[in-house]
Amino acid sequence: MERFDYLIIGNSVGAVGCIETLRSFDKGGSIAVIGEEPHHVYSRALLPYYLDQEVPVEKMLYRPVDFYERLGVTPVLGRRVVGLDTAGHVVKLDDGRTISYGKLLLATGGRPIVPPIPGLDTEKENICNFVALQDLQRISRLLPSAGRVVVLGGGIIGLMAAEALHKKGLEVGVVELAPRVLAPVVDEFTSRLIEEAFRRSGVAIYTGTTFKEVQGGERATGVVLTDGTSLPCDLLVVAVGVVPRVDLAREAGLAVNRGILVNQQMETSAADVYACGDCAEVYDFLMGNRRVLPLWPNAYAGGRVAAYNMLGMKREYDRATSMNAMHFFDLNIITAGLNTAGEKDGFEVISRFDAGSRSYRRFVLKDDRIHGFTLVTGIARAGIFLHLMRRGCAVTSFKEKLLEGEFGYLTIPEGLRRELLIDEGVMSEHAAANQ
Repeated sequence: MERFDYLIIGNSVGAVGCIETLRSFDKGGSIAVIGEEPHHVYSRALLPYYLDQEVPVEKMLYRPVDFYERLGVTPVLGRRVVGLDTAGHVVKLDDGRTISYGKLLLATGGRPIVPPIPGLDTEKENICNFVALQDLQRISRLLPSAGRVVVLGGGIIGLMAAEALHKKGLEVGVVELAPRVLAPVVDEFTSRLIEEAFRRSGVAIYTGTTFKEVQGGERATGVVLTDGTSLPCDLLVVAVGVVPRVDLAREAGLAVNRGILVNQQMETSAADVYACGDCAEVYDFLMGNRRVLPLWPNAYAGGRVAAYNMLGMKREYDRATSMNAMHFFDLNIITAGLNTAGEKDGFEVISRFDAGSRSYRRFVLKDDRIHGFTLVTGIARAGIFLHLMRRGCAVTSFKEKLLEGEFGYLTIPEGLRRELLIDEGVMSEHAAANQ
């Protein structure tokens, strides 16, 4: 039986964060990473650009092709883990092999949701998901015979798919069950800006409805919506989100809620087993509880914190919260924290929209602090707002300035500005003391 000091299940950003941290301190320990996909680690955020043919596969790699070799990592790719024995410190692969470990990281990610709708089956010839490289490769093969596409889901993945397929020259319709697109992610005004951008570009948006049935046999020919609308299609993309992949952890007896439960050291309920990324429930510093935060930066940071604790160097991950950066047509959008909360939830909301530049800013405030924000088009200062929010800084005295396009560190009262710049490492304590 093979044995590794550190074993990682899942080959994405959480694994990279873990590997890079482990190798920074342990030059000789053996490391292996197991991934179901046969590919080198790649950036999922670039998948739509692969479809655009703006980015070839080799430029989608999240780390160079010699990453595993250079860091002394054994990649076990194209294999699935089918069993985990936490007492024996052993995993079993789908080819019958067993591997033992000293420390284990579960970074198993998420699984695409396919709603139970008559005729909706991703095994059919022209019905695809949009979450992995093989999904995009399959769609690429179908494009020459496709003229009309229907995308199920008006969330981030669905809208990214719709834009990419529209740019390929297809007639695209997006179907979203909620009354507006991106409802769990942005406020109503931002949803309307996004819908307007899509409609202006020629993409049809259907909200407040969903599929009643998918027509056709082995090949989908159209969909009937619950409001009676019929939409013919040559390609159907299912993009209604993902759920944490927790089957392996649950069957192994680990504590699982919606995701695998971890403490702030990323430890699961089993000794020497850690979890991070889309499969785990992590501590949200704004909510004050644990929840699934399927975000790229959180996965990487969670992998790093897990690695520190695997090494016996106690670290806590206490900076996680919801955060998204999106780009649709001419709209750049960044959101963070409780950005969809409003007055009815007990928060103060301030906002400003500039019709000329189509710039929009919205801040959610409570107890003198920023609890969330949304930036549309003017996104350059997002890092400062995030810094203010994470540190819990008092902002009431300058809250109206948050809405100004020229807001920056110079806008912030001097004492607080020094603290922030020292915290970011921009200014030394000595320099601040001598100002």
